[in-house]
Amino acid sequence: MALGGIVLAGVAWLLPVNLLAMPPALLQAAGEGTPSLAKLGDALLGREKLGPATLLLNAAKAVDDPGAFELEAALKAAQNRQPALVPWGGWDPFLDPLFDRANDGGRPASTPVLAFFITADARADLDGFLSNTRSAGVRTLLELRSIDRATQFVPAKRAGGQALDATILLAALIYQGEHWSDSLQRELRILAEIAVAAGDLTVIEPFFMDLLSLGKRLDWTQLTELTRLTGSAQTLSEFALLSRMAADDLALIYAVALAADSADTVAAYLIRFGRPGLSDLKLALQAGQGAVRQLLLRQVPVSVDAGPTLGGAAAFGLLHPHLLLAAKYLGLLLGAFLVFRGVDKFFAARTAQGALPHLSSGVLAVLSAALIVAATEPFLLKAAPPSEFKFSMAIPVLADLSDPDSVQFTQPSSAMDTSTLLTIGFFASLQVAMYLICLLKIGEINRRELPPLVKLKLMENEENLFDGGLYVGIGGTATALVFQVLGLIEPNLLAAYSSNLFGIVCVALVKIRHVRPYKGNLILEGQDALSRVPSDES
Repeated sequence: MALGGIVLAGVAWLLPVNLLAMPPALLQAAGEGTPSLAKLGDALLGREKLGPATLLLNAAKAVDDPGAFELEAALKAAQNRQPALVPWGGWDPFLDPLFDRANDGGRPASTPVLAFFITADARADLDGFLSNTRSAGVRTLLELRSIDRATQFVPAKRAGGQALDATILLAALIYQGEHWSDSLQRELRILAEIAVAAGDLTVIEPFFMDLLSLGKRLDWTQLTELTRLTGSAQTLSEFALLSRMAADDLALIYAVALAADSADTVAAYLIRFGRPGLSDLKLALQAGQGAVRQLLLRQVPVSVDAGPTLGGAAAFGLLHPHLLLAAKYLGLLLGAFLVFRGVDKFFAARTAQGALPHLSSGVLAVLSAALIVAATEPFLLKAAPPSEFKFSMAIPVLADLSDPDSVQFTQPSSAMDTSTLLTIGFFASLQVAMYLICLLKIGEINRRELPPLVKLKLMENEENLFDGGLYVGIGGTATALVFQVLGLIEPNLLAAYSSNLFGIVCVALVKIRHVRPYKGNLILEGQDALSRVPSDES
């Protein structure tokens, strides 16, 4: 029975599924047969999207995509055939007012779009082109150029207002070309109408600041492909933040957004998990487009330290993750129960004449399965590392901003690390050993050829042993606290007091489920023996 439990628990351990993480085996199964980055880049070249294809080529090289060399050759051929498209990253009929200026500038490579919009002549051409629009949203955006109240920008009509003027015209041209997503276009129009009604740009300035940040890094086609996938101003802001804080990985982040066909899920994932999340997305890109979409759909990290798994169960895990997870936990629980039930039956047969209750096996199985689940779930008790991409704030009252070294940022710490889990597991193992020692002692007393009342006295003599779980628990707690004070282990009260908790459980199991019933049987047997002894009078 115990051997079967070990086998069952081992099989359950190997199932490729986690509650708050995604095993690499599941990523591989999700990406199997789906397009790679090189294939996605080829599809973009077929639509004359040279700029986005360039970023996908850079990302393909970063993940060692075997098709990167073919994509590079195809991209160079497309650039040689249509060199006029290279600065803009592709063709768009709404670029007619500025297209010749790009060629006159002799720009041989992809160029950030705001580099074209910043000159006075280019802005005059755009103004003339957009002033004839019939779009109410574009007209509202153009009205923002005449507002003289702003906090983050110099107003567009003042000296030094070229940056804001160019950004407003860029937003209007994207609007005119219908390159904003439907939800973001509605949000932008509402912000513009509020700003025009109030005569104040404060409400829409953060949006323009984010667009300015992206426009300084992406060419026209790269930017419009991204805005098409961006569902809200919040996502645009998060992508602008990522473009600044992870500039070296911008191609990788951009490629993930195109592969997922959504910038919102990518930004949410990276803002939550930071650079470890970027590494997880890189693993997903290596597996294929399906792996990227599956990881972003679940919004969990990859358990990169996962051990061997049953790869054949990965396909079922993709279709029915909850069923496979339930099977895994049930297998661990049943496996632990069979192990303890087998051991318990072995000792119970030698403990008392009557069969003892076996609830102890169930309780131990639940505790053991819980520890195993905690060990196999890397982010169940241990929080994901804090994201480096989240906004940080310095409070001037608490920090001397003239001395950057004095500014400290606090980030949430992990809820539980590996050393804590190992400590809890060690204390639990000690109590299991103490529990088995007590069963051995009860069995030893039971096997002696002695009267029941003598056995009862021997059981009473072993009370200190039966209370040993409490002594071990208290000793473990005291030792852990001393080590924490001395700095030998990480401070964690949960690890220390778990020793006491396991001690209480162990003593309760021994005394309530074994000692008390056995003593009751001995008392009844002793009473029966006394009733059968002839009295002195007879």
